[in-house]
Amino acid sequence: MNSQTSSGQPSRERIERLDRLPVREDLRGKHPYGAPQLDVPILLNVNENTHGVPADARKAILQAVEDSLMDLNRYPDREFTELRRALAAYLGHGLSAENIWAGNGSNEVLQQILQAFAGSGRTVLGFPPTYSMYPLLASGTGTAYLSGQRSADFTLTADSAAEQVRRLSPHVVFLCSPNNPTGTALGLDVVKAVYSAGEASQTVVVVDEAYAEFAHDGAPSALSLLPGRERLIVTRTMSKAFALAGARLGYLAAAEEISDALRLVRLPYHLSAITQATAVAALRNSDSLLANVEAIKVQRDRIVQELQRLGLDPAPSDSNFVFFGGLNDPQAVWAGLLAAGVLVRDVGIAGHLRVTAGTEAETSAFLAELARLLGRQNPAVVLE
Repeated sequence: MNSQTSSGQPSRERIERLDRLPVREDLRGKHPYGAPQLDVPILLNVNENTHGVPADARKAILQAVEDSLMDLNRYPDREFTELRRALAAYLGHGLSAENIWAGNGSNEVLQQILQAFAGSGRTVLGFPPTYSMYPLLASGTGTAYLSGQRSADFTLTADSAAEQVRRLSPHVVFLCSPNNPTGTALGLDVVKAVYSAGEASQTVVVVDEAYAEFAHDGAPSALSLLPGRERLIVTRTMSKAFALAGARLGYLAAAEEISDALRLVRLPYHLSAITQATAVAALRNSDSLLANVEAIKVQRDRIVQELQRLGLDPAPSDSNFVFFGGLNDPQAVWAGLLAAGVLVRDVGIAGHLRVTAGTEAETSAFLAELARLLGRQNPAVVLE
């Protein structure tokens, strides 16, 4: 039976059958989000934490989940109170549980934001290249997606971003920092300028900080800007630094009334008791879970250095991945790496690929194979 291609996209036959269904007109011709899920030894394409969950944290999570099973016949805490308290304590910045909201991954949190503040007849502004889910979330909520402009080097300045917000008057704007797929962080001047520019249109400003824990030392967070800015939202995730991509827990920090707005659109009991138990146990073991962040940053910086040595053009990265250009045929390089058992991400930008910073061994394998494909000296053996 014909179903899906290896990339996870529907086959031609499935698309034809889909087109016969009475789906919404604005969804016709759309494609779902989906990075290739292939069975290869080294997966460096979706920015997962490749170190996995440490043994002590696994033990604590297992115990918390086992304890939660006692009441699995009852609905979970609808307000996930203990989790919100734990997240507020982790973030600091004077935040309380009332400033926190959570969902099944940051994508659900972003979706709820659009359900509450966007929707039919409203607009959301993003600045591509950026996280590819933004237009899909807009489409799913009936929101018109506006594509803003970046500089030729994919950066975004305060003046440019603010001018676009004033001109387009979006109801919601997404600022991804560090940006995906480029890995570059925004200065707080950009966030402040965009927030001020959206005053007249009452634009809700969402700063997506999914990769914030991987930023270079001293990099500021938009969390510091929350006081006095009721339309500012900072979203985070436990998928990346906490190595909990499979647990699906995303969250936000904002003014208390933001959570009140999201309660109007969330599904009842949307966070399961097992999800809540897992996340709380992980936060209680944050030191253990975050211990690998510095090791990942070392490999991230190593990739940047070695790509430069190979004559390529990596972007500065404050994330756990590296976006790099200078490739004459990125599709051929992607295919060559895959043939060698290394899966990276083709983000559809001419001359560029993106690679997750993996373990030291995974990074060495990627660099060695890339050097071979480019016909250059193996950087793994020329490190100073």
